[in-house]
Amino acid sequence: MKCIVGLGNPGKKYEDTRHNVGFMVIDELLNRHNWNLDKKKFNGQYAMEHYQGDKLILLKPQTYMNLSGESIRPLMDFYNIDLEDLLIIYDDLDLPAGKIRLRQKGGHGGHNGVRSSIDHLGTKEFKRIRIGIGRPVTSIPVVDYVLGSFPKEQQGDVGESIKLAADACETWLNTPFVDVMNEYNN
Repeated sequence: MKCIVGLGNPGKKYEDTRHNVGFMVIDELLNRHNWNLDKKKFNGQYAMEHYQGDKLILLKPQTYMNLSGESIRPLMDFYNIDLEDLLIIYDDLDLPAGKIRLRQKGGHGGHNGVRSSIDHLGTKEFKRIRIGIGRPVTSIPVVDYVLGSFPKEQQGDVGESIKLAADACETWLNTPFVDVMNEYNN
């Protein structure tokens, strides 16, 4: 069984913010396949589905970003999901808006949702898709920036990066991750 987690903050207030691009990728996958987040447990909303003969869980933690690991770890333990079968998607200030980057492991890079995931999983070695949101070009505090919406001129690029990240997720479900990285990191 594989598990794809999109990081974000729950609630209408945060729905279209930069910090919620992980949720947006999960939404893209749900829409493509006509799936629903119909389960609520482990401080999250999730779907358990089948994709090309394999079981798959899509998770949106409902803990708020800084506590994401409190949702991911119990779900993985309950369903006995190996770290090898986990993919976490989140926003990244260090990538330009509209770019994605896949990695097999890494640090948190100052991202509190990833920090919480690392703390609760006990390792930095899990697959991830980082979606670029760019850095603020004004003196706006980072917290206000990530909790703000994308300006109109970035929405097209960001929409494309969300679709590309969803494509990468689908490819990973039946392709070794290193091959997925080679394909989508270009």
